[in-house]
Amino acid sequence: MLDGSDDMEDPVAGTKAADGKDQAGGSRGRRADAQRNVSAILEAAQELLSTDPTASMQEVARAAGVGRVTLYSHFGSRTELLDAVFTRVMAEADRALADVDLTGDEPQALARLVRSSWRIVQQSRLLLFAAQLELPQGQIREHHDRALERVESLIRRGRRNRTFRTDLPTSWLVTVFYSVIHGAADEINAGRLTVERAPNLITATLLSAFAPPVPAT
Repeated sequence: MLDGSDDMEDPVAGTKAADGKDQAGGSRGRRADAQRNVSAILEAAQELLSTDPTASMQEVARAAGVGRVTLYSHFGSRTELLDAVFTRVMAEADRALADVDLTGDEPQALARLVRSSWRIVQQSRLLLFAAQLELPQGQIREHHDRALERVESLIRRGRRNRTFRTDLPTSWLVTVFYSVIHGAADEINAGRLTVERAPNLITATLLSAFAPPVPAT
């Protein structure tokens, strides 16, 4: 007689396999829930802090539709949340700036880059203010590194073609670009500059700052 034991299902093994599948499915479900919560929190925080830079963690939790416990399980402090939101905003900015036409005449390309960069800063002006209250200035600058790589590349090209000045370091001109645009945002927040005037002032200031110096006669 043939032994059919090899063909019989082990009830214990079957239960373990089923339990393993249930646990794996449950783990995936929890991860998906966590990812949805994080996305909802970041989206709500970005929208809220862009209009109210003093918004509290409780207000962010309410806007995201999650509890405080859930919020703090993902972001242990307001500073940590702000850093994550700023990372998200700068990733969006980098994608937007990738579409800017930087070909051709360098001063004209700079003007296009200035206006596109300013639109992004203006939209996130109050969020930037919130970050300045919580994050070190060096950390905020680091968040701009990828966006500033485009500025540096354009400046280097202009220096090679002698359309931009070569008597000052490239790194300093990048800092001037960053400082003028962020300075304009600060001036608007302080009520000393209007949103309408800012783009032309920024463009004129940077074009003048980057232009080769006129030889003394």
